[in-house]
Amino acid sequence: MSYDMNNKKPVRIAVLGSTRGTDLVALINAQQAGQLKGAEIVTVISNNPKAYILERAQQANLEAVAIPSKGKSRYEFEIELLRVLQTRKIDLILLIGFMRILTETIINAYPNKILNIHPSLLPKYSGGMNMDVHAEVLKNGDAKTGCTLHYVSAEVDAGPILLQEEVVVLPDDTPETLKERVQIAEQVALLKGIEQFVKSQ
Repeated sequence: MSYDMNNKKPVRIAVLGSTRGTDLVALINAQQAGQLKGAEIVTVISNNPKAYILERAQQANLEAVAIPSKGKSRYEFEIELLRVLQTRKIDLILLIGFMRILTETIINAYPNKILNIHPSLLPKYSGGMNMDVHAEVLKNGDAKTGCTLHYVSAEVDAGPILLQEEVVVLPDDTPETLKERVQIAEQVALLKGIEQFVKSQ
């Protein structure tokens, strides 16, 4: 992808995911439409070789890398991951449904360059995952929910918040319908986050 602003090279992005990678579709569409100005998705990595996010990447002609985590220590897995990231000269790491807690092996190598999308308005429901969060929101009768794009720190879901997108909870919502709308908000947040990161470089 060409990028002429101030003769800077595009920010090289790695997406890490363990599940279906629904949010990745919005990023791919934006990239194909030339809307990821100043950035490009270089590789998609999963610790689950069967994760659908890898198939989504392949369908879009992006590099899809499986680094199986099963049977490895966190350190062993992250050393392999670090090697892939460094070989691709990655500038920004996006965690999209990545079901692993990153340790300082990766965090220290990429300070303030790892962003995680979380399906709630942190600090509410920190540590929660996927459908469990949406079910809790409904159970507690919250009027609104949303998502948070935050920097990754050693403490789970406690890194500095970059931005949040709010979603109104409807009277007839189920965890499934709420998840659908929160995912749309996540996609908006990720695109805004990439734009902010590019401008900060």
